[in-house]
Amino acid sequence: MNEDLAALSARIDRTNELLERMLAEVAKTPSTHAIFVDAGYLYAAAGRLVAGTEDRRAFDLDAEGLIDALIDRARSIFADSRLLRVYWYDGARRRIHTAEQQSIAELPDVKVRLGNLNANNQQKGVDSLIRSDLESLARHRAISDAALLGGDEDLVSAVEAAQGYGARVHLWGIEAPEGRNQAEPLLWEVDSQRTFDLDFFKPYVTRRTPATYEPALGRPTRDDVRFVGAQIAAKWLAARGRDSLLELLPGHPYLPGSVDQDLLVEAEGLLQYSLRGQADLRRALRDGFWDHLQAQY
Repeated sequence: MNEDLAALSARIDRTNELLERMLAEVAKTPSTHAIFVDAGYLYAAAGRLVAGTEDRRAFDLDAEGLIDALIDRARSIFADSRLLRVYWYDGARRRIHTAEQQSIAELPDVKVRLGNLNANNQQKGVDSLIRSDLESLARHRAISDAALLGGDEDLVSAVEAAQGYGARVHLWGIEAPEGRNQAEPLLWEVDSQRTFDLDFFKPYVTRRTPATYEPALGRPTRDDVRFVGAQIAAKWLAARGRDSLLELLPGHPYLPGSVDQDLLVEAEGLLQYSLRGQADLRRALRDGFWDHLQAQY
């Protein structure tokens, strides 16, 4: 009997010793943080704040510079913590990276995660990706703190999931010119809130300058319109990348309705002339658009 008690006591002592060692190792392990960026929220809110528009086509975002700034800010906030990585969530048609998204994915310490982009350019599946990553990293104790740049109420479940495993979630937002651009339930749920202002984003958002085409007086010629179509095609290709071009080519000579409408509106702005009801000029516009794209293939 005494031998059994002695053996049990020895096992307890051994277990306590192992626990003490484990706790000592945990105490020596630095805290880890990660930054989670909802790019849809970022583009819309920063574009509205700096450029006065949520339309991505109207401004350029220096993503590399902005990511560096976010990392520096996190370093000052989480002074005794190391960065795991930056997670960048965006939408793309068929989850195929655009040229811009590819360049972001190639940055050090950055992981790009893509949801779908529907016909109305709305992101689908991004919130579930954020929840999955937040929950997984918190469950495996890979992070102790999460800085979440977003504003959608659907992110509440992601915050709750991470907190359930002991991680602290800090909501980062972008100053709104009017009202709020983050859901109240999300603000209620997080562990802390921080808002970045115009001065923070101004160096990284630049409104695009209009094309240099000088409109002629009266009705433009077919060559004028064809030239503008080529100009718009060059901008379209630079913004969307080669993968989008390959998706578009099989439909030649037809353009998807959304692309054709955007082409028309932008061309009318540059020409300062309405192309509605001008079938010959509309054809010249599409011809110029296609000519440039096919030359790049």
